[in-house]
Amino acid sequence: MSIKSVVTDIDIDVPNRDAVLSLFPHVIANNGKVKHNTGVYFHKVPVNPMTGRCSIDYDTAEDLGYFKIDVLNVSIYKGVRDEDHLITLVDREPIWELLEEEEFCNILFHMRGHHTICQKMKPKNLEQLAAVLAMIRPAKRYLIGKSWKKVMDEVWQPPSNGEYYFKKSHSFGYSLAVKVHMNLLVEQFLENKIKNE
Repeated sequence: MSIKSVVTDIDIDVPNRDAVLSLFPHVIANNGKVKHNTGVYFHKVPVNPMTGRCSIDYDTAEDLGYFKIDVLNVSIYKGVRDEDHLITLVDREPIWELLEEEEFCNILFHMRGHHTICQKMKPKNLEQLAAVLAMIRPAKRYLIGKSWKKVMDEVWQPPSNGEYYFKKSHSFGYSLAVKVHMNLLVEQFLENKIKNE
């Protein structure tokens, strides 16, 4: 009997990984030699009794039908007060031009050191920001400075040479987090300004 492989790639962003994991039984994944930095299993997997980690590497585990979930610390969420506040930050249109400012870009989640790409591409919406995040990766760097039409025609195509690239789902997830962080930083700046006047 063969087990059909299930391919999953689920990332969950949380403000405090340890606090979240303390709420659920889980087993830490491993890459064959050491523990995986973020991967956990929330279902039964073979466990090494000496380490308490999964006894098979995560690639083999995936081939056997187990699925790993990456639980990631994303500190930007520490400034989000509650679900309504998060929805407000998601729905608010950010000041896109701020991405072109080096000082601002360098404090943004996932954007540090990439303001020159933003200056060249001038993203004005979530889709364009997602494409910029994809262009940071080696396989899509050649698109920097090209027209948005060319970028959108090619940015989500898997590279034929196997170079690292960002899948559309990852890019959109991260771009939404960047948008939230942009709005949160502007909100915090304005609140501090009012407080200090």
